[in-house]
Amino acid sequence: MENLWILFALISAFTLATSDALTKKALSVHNEYLIAWLRLLFSLPLLISTLFFIPVPPLDNHFYRAFLTALPLEIVAIIFYIKALKVSPLSLTLPFLSLTPVFLIIVPYIILGEKVSVIGALGVLFIAVGGYTLNIKEFKKGVFEPFIAIKKEKGSIFMIVVALIYSFTSSLGKRAIEHSSPIFFGATYITLLVIVLTPIALYKGRDELRFIFNNNGALRTSILPGFLQSVMVISHMIAMSMTKVAYMISVKRLSLLIGIFYGYLFFKESGIKERMLGTILMLTGFVLIVLFR
Repeated sequence: MENLWILFALISAFTLATSDALTKKALSVHNEYLIAWLRLLFSLPLLISTLFFIPVPPLDNHFYRAFLTALPLEIVAIIFYIKALKVSPLSLTLPFLSLTPVFLIIVPYIILGEKVSVIGALGVLFIAVGGYTLNIKEFKKGVFEPFIAIKKEKGSIFMIVVALIYSFTSSLGKRAIEHSSPIFFGATYITLLVIVLTPIALYKGRDELRFIFNNNGALRTSILPGFLQSVMVISHMIAMSMTKVAYMISVKRLSLLIGIFYGYLFFKESGIKERMLGTILMLTGFVLIVLFR
């Protein structure tokens, strides 16, 4: 039971990577704001249905403060994430998502008082560095190319902000879970997130709304990613309630490995051998966290 969180974290990583792969396909032909919103929207049926099978936990001021602080930050992170993908190459933006586990060595201590062990912190750093190198497609241009490109690529700055925000929303989410329950927080948080995002998505995707019900429209392509998103949220929240934030998010970052595999298998992306170093580093970090944290 002590390591049950690992199973839920891995389920969260797998469903996130699968949902992302399906979403990537949809993004090639549909508005990015609309797709991001629809994926969350279609996660609601399963999430809301779970509320009928759990008791409503007692809620206090700690829950409401954490909830209402995390929500606007989450909105900003989603918008910045979409902007980063839109204005800059993936190879110069995605590596910076790997900064989140690094930030999580410090931020949960500030918000929750959570400390990670020296070996645990080393494992987190291995996963962060591994995730960074996974997304660098051309090492011959230099391993620090994404950092060098910060001056000319707004997307890089956006993604660094996203990584920092995610470290805060993860920690605030843990605080909200501690003062409610994993399923209750996950279901209510995503529901309110969808409500707030609705006017933004409908405005940004207004030109595509008339085609939304077509056979290959945004609505249809978002159903399966949305269902997988709901499974990801549930497993994420359960895992978060069982271990420290830095460990859980670091293990969930293994979704990057699964994403690389999907890219090679379904999108015929090259560079699988070049990413072997990142794979080894991430798996080493995973072992350190699981065995020696």
